[in-house]
Amino acid sequence: MLRRTSINFVNNILSKNANWKIADIGCGYSANKNASVIADIQDLSNFYKGKNFIKISGKKLPFKDKEFDFVITSHVIEHVEDFEFFVKELERISSKGYIELPTRFADNLVFENRNDHIWWFAYNDVNNQIIASKRNQLIDPFITVSMGKLFEEIFRESFVLELAWEEKIDYKIDNQIKHDDIKKISFFKLIRKYLSKKIRTFLR
Repeated sequence: MLRRTSINFVNNILSKNANWKIADIGCGYSANKNASVIADIQDLSNFYKGKNFIKISGKKLPFKDKEFDFVITSHVIEHVEDFEFFVKELERISSKGYIELPTRFADNLVFENRNDHIWWFAYNDVNNQIIASKRNQLIDPFITVSMGKLFEEIFRESFVLELAWEEKIDYKIDNQIKHDDIKKISFFKLIRKYLSKKIRTFLR
């Protein structure tokens, strides 16, 4: 079962279940404060001194079946080449968790995402299903990751998909999504049109 949620709601639940064993997979430099185990493909053991950090090497996650009560993956799946295997691994090590993904719109705005992200995601609210497709660049990116985080604080629902799952992560890989026939949108062209309109309005 998959449904929309929010990280604030999830953190509230986790804080009330201090006895849960919680994993943050792909923690980067911002591991969830409630996680008892944090893991990443980078060796961040020096950054997380005094915490239970596990380095991931290989596709298979280094954990036992149903080892965790809850597993968090925030802005990770878009980087994973074998999306389906990774989802199965999450389901193997836990029975529930939280997934955070960039929206297609947000993904297109950030410079770094052009090289780092493999997948695009949308959420089907009718079927409660993640729709995954290979990433497309339709907008000339114009913000950095740090700028994106600032936008995310204000326009979170437009920038982030926040999903909770239990027992199964329902998804569909849609290889039919093609945007090759769509002309790429230039941000700077939009700005020029905007300024031109403002000037014309001012001169009236």
